[in-house]
Amino acid sequence: MSELTIEQIGSRSSKWGEGPIFWQDHLYYVDIEGHALIRLDTQSGVEKIWDMDERIGTVVPCQSGDLLCAGDSGIYRFNPLDGSKISLADPEAEKRPDNRFNDGKCDPGGRFWAGTISTVKKTGDASLYRLDQSGSLKRMIPGVTNSNGICWDQEKKLMYYIDTPTQKVTVYDYDLASGKIENSRIAVDFTKFGIEGSPDGMTMDSEGMLWVAMCHGGAVLQVNPDTGELLRKVLLPCVETTACTFGGNRLDRLFVTTGIHKTLEEAGAGHVFVVDGLHAQGTPAQPYHG
Repeated sequence: MSELTIEQIGSRSSKWGEGPIFWQDHLYYVDIEGHALIRLDTQSGVEKIWDMDERIGTVVPCQSGDLLCAGDSGIYRFNPLDGSKISLADPEAEKRPDNRFNDGKCDPGGRFWAGTISTVKKTGDASLYRLDQSGSLKRMIPGVTNSNGICWDQEKKLMYYIDTPTQKVTVYDYDLASGKIENSRIAVDFTKFGIEGSPDGMTMDSEGMLWVAMCHGGAVLQVNPDTGELLRKVLLPCVETTACTFGGNRLDRLFVTTGIHKTLEEAGAGHVFVVDGLHAQGTPAQPYHG
């Protein structure tokens, strides 16, 4: 078996890196507090950076070639060629600046799911939304505080979701045709592990196991959502590990975004790290079909 290696990739140190997604041989991710969208060539380390003029919580590709972004001003389509933006939805405008969009991804049907966060930590004041292919927006889960990781199983029957302060992954029955979710129950309870940090961004491997970045914990955990057990703990060089995704030619490299701690001075904080030798493989990213 090959040895596990963890290396820094790229030159950018983000204030708060988040939302990585591997698409067309590049890693896209955001620097929320740095107001930036980054495209990283994972082979050369070359970066393309767009200044978004606001906090940006997440990015996903569109079938059209544009990018779909969500942040302070709601959900918008972004043209990476000319930098133009088209607003699509802004459901919590009246709550600015205390609320903004945070993490999000596309489901197997090409719908975009993104949730908001109460930056003043007002419990239950945020929500998870679904943007359908037609452009219509629907609130799917109210009463959220810090909407974070979200992913779907390969059978396209389950949706996994993290509201960070709950310290849990919740699983829902998911209907591909309609995008409906129901029958929520707890898949993973992180309080049982006795590990520092809180569950943040996550991804799923081809075997159906979840990989969850532990914010303030300096680690990514592999957990079994069927049994709720902890399978593996991968330690990272800095404490603010925010999100992760599989990428590379074989989708067998785990890319981890990080942020800069408020008081600690850590070499590499804010950089993207790549973990090799995990003997795990991800699944292809899903673009927005609208």
